[in-house]
Amino acid sequence: MRERLKPGDWIEVRSRDEILKTLDADGTLEGMIFMPEMLQFCGRRLRVEKSAHKTCDYTTPPPFVSRRIEGAVMLETRCDGSAHGGCQAGCTLLWKEAWLKKADGDALASVATTASVQIRRGDRAPCSEKVLWERAQVTDPADGLPRYFCQATEIRKASEPLAWWDLRQYVQDYSSGNVTLRQLVSGLVYSTFYHLSQAGIGLGPALRWFYNTFHWVWRGPKFPRNPGLIPEGSPTPSAALDLQPGQTVRVKSHDEILKTITTLNRNRGMFWDAELVPYCGGTYKVLRRVNRTISEPTGKMVEMKTASVVLDNVVCQAKYSSCRMFCPRAMYPYWREIWLERVD
Repeated sequence: MRERLKPGDWIEVRSRDEILKTLDADGTLEGMIFMPEMLQFCGRRLRVEKSAHKTCDYTTPPPFVSRRIEGAVMLETRCDGSAHGGCQAGCTLLWKEAWLKKADGDALASVATTASVQIRRGDRAPCSEKVLWERAQVTDPADGLPRYFCQATEIRKASEPLAWWDLRQYVQDYSSGNVTLRQLVSGLVYSTFYHLSQAGIGLGPALRWFYNTFHWVWRGPKFPRNPGLIPEGSPTPSAALDLQPGQTVRVKSHDEILKTITTLNRNRGMFWDAELVPYCGGTYKVLRRVNRTISEPTGKMVEMKTASVVLDNVVCQAKYSSCRMFCPRAMYPYWREIWLERVD
């Protein structure tokens, strides 16, 4: 049985030449794109952050779903957008195990099979760095605008459908080391309460009262899915703090933020998600301002009318995400400045 990498394992990323030999003419391995932004990590010694046995899929309209991936992990690496028009999403990069070596002191033990790293043969030309850059961006003949291809936009080609009720994924979440037993239980409690409250059997208010009263037992916040207080269609407030990287901010309380969003949980088009609730009241550093990101369904660059910010070490934990619980992708949520306040 092939050895699996787990969170905390130290690995070494293979050399550029070794990795290029694993790729087909489109720069992919088993459908997974090796992006130009990943070249800078070749030869480096890094730590496994999480098993990437699944991920969320935002390429289709809601409700969003999970996808199963084989033989991949997430390292402490993120995309810098340099080959994709300066996209500022900062997505966690996915690494096939064939692109890595497991580091054990001075010895290096391969975690990939020989077949997965051999030079691909046949009538297709071998992959090159030039191919990687050319495949990252093409011109859309319909509108003449760039169309970008990355791991996020093409995730369906590298994965298979994964139903939320497939219990094997949650067993693997725990056995892989992605989540602790306490996190698993906490997620199960929330999911049970949420689905019962939405079942239309009249227990919603009572269940939410119970959840809010005893949330300390499973060490989570109060019920995170509450609607905003502004009627849909009415204007929502804004704030201009001109926050810059390195500055310290405090996230406002959940009750304060509910006053800034509509009943559909939006502030000037930006969605307030339950995954942000655990950070309410906390103090964090601004990582950067965000003005442009790639739309995963279309591959086109989206320019924000109003810049948002991302906070350092503040990521989606997928605790409350319907149909994709415990997704390890750790995306950066976007924050409206009205949800934050400066800390001197």
